[in-house]
Amino acid sequence: MASAVLPSGSQFAAAVAAVAAAAAPPGLRLRLLLLLLSAAALIPTGDGQNLFTKDVTVIEGEVATISCQVNKSDDSVIQLLNPNRQTIYFRDFRPLKDSRFQLLNFSSSELKVSLTNVSISDEGRYFCQLYTDPPQESYTTITVLVPPRNLMIDIQKDTAVEGEEIEVNCTAMASKPATTIRWFKGNKELKGKSEVEEWSDMYTVTSQLMLKVHKEDDGVPVICQVEHPAVTGNLQTQRYLEVQYKPQVHIQMTYPLQGLTREGDALELTCEAIGKPQPVMVTWIRVDDEMPQHAVLSGPNLFINNLNKTDNGTYRCEASNIVGKAHSDYMLYVYDPPTTIPPPTTTTTTTTTTIPTIITDTAATTEPAVHDSRAGEEGAIRAVDHAVIGGVVAVVVFAMLCLLIILGRYFARHKGTYFTHEAKGADDAADADTAIINAEGGQNNSEEKKEYFI
Repeated sequence: MASAVLPSGSQFAAAVAAVAAAAAPPGLRLRLLLLLLSAAALIPTGDGQNLFTKDVTVIEGEVATISCQVNKSDDSVIQLLNPNRQTIYFRDFRPLKDSRFQLLNFSSSELKVSLTNVSISDEGRYFCQLYTDPPQESYTTITVLVPPRNLMIDIQKDTAVEGEEIEVNCTAMASKPATTIRWFKGNKELKGKSEVEEWSDMYTVTSQLMLKVHKEDDGVPVICQVEHPAVTGNLQTQRYLEVQYKPQVHIQMTYPLQGLTREGDALELTCEAIGKPQPVMVTWIRVDDEMPQHAVLSGPNLFINNLNKTDNGTYRCEASNIVGKAHSDYMLYVYDPPTTIPPPTTTTTTTTTTIPTIITDTAATTEPAVHDSRAGEEGAIRAVDHAVIGGVVAVVVFAMLCLLIILGRYFARHKGTYFTHEAKGADDAADADTAIINAEGGQNNSEEKKEYFI
């Protein structure tokens, strides 16, 4: 918005010329000229008038409102001119033959006009003039916003292969101002490279996205979203990715259910393969050996009846499609048939034996698809071994306790008095003195004194 003070003569000359050039009936032009002359006679000599307007921004096709406002009005004449200096309204009269302009309000302090169905050609400066002394002029700028007329997304390849890099382009045509394009893959925002082309005050924006696809991207939408001041909400377009990838193979043990393979049992394995396109053929082989003669192959299923230790080995399931092939391995280990352990004899002593648990670290293999039939069986075997060891230890401890009890009773019975031969012959003496003499004398002739202890 701006204002300027024009010389009085120039101002009225311009007004008269505008009225004379207006495409209006002669009677209407004459009336406007008379009004202009009468307004000239009423021009005050003071300079306290203040004319102002506001700039207008409007979306193409909508309505723009132009307002010429006066502070401290003294009934001076107000008129509105278009960018070509043609009079749109002189007071409440419209000499311009454009029915899109309609008078909304007219008073001594305001002239308000609406412009419907705005187009890009309506953009520019519109002038408000106030016939004071000196006359005043102020202008308002109408800016027209044009949303993108067409939004297109294009993918270099309709079908891509995993690991391949593809080019995706999005174009927003004929907008004003230039649009901003954002890229999304699903909910993840990506960064593209945009180029802007200007033509006749309109802008076309093209954004390029280089995308490396993976099998997880199959069926995920690539979204081109536009941000523009004339667009409310989200204006976007999208394309779904179609990615081909080689099969993913997984072996599932169907039987036995407990996972422990023993001699005489049956084994059934199922091979599951998923890819795009879907694999049409699944094959079983035995690595480094021939398939057992009693093995039965039925599509993705492998069945081996009456297992024996000669069946030990690695069994491989292979699947392929036009992208590539993949496999998964199953390692079979056949254990001995189960043995029956007799229950221990009944005892009166209860012994609790604690068997320490040994945790073994097993290094991770680099082949994730290898399955070992021993993997889920070691725990069961270890549990059986612990039960056997506990029973044996209990029997041994009970036997040792019984032996200790028997030895204790034996030693207790043979412990007591014992006899010596030191006073041999004193039993026949008549008195004590004689007994002493006999004992002393008898020592020389007696046999060597001995002690016995049992």
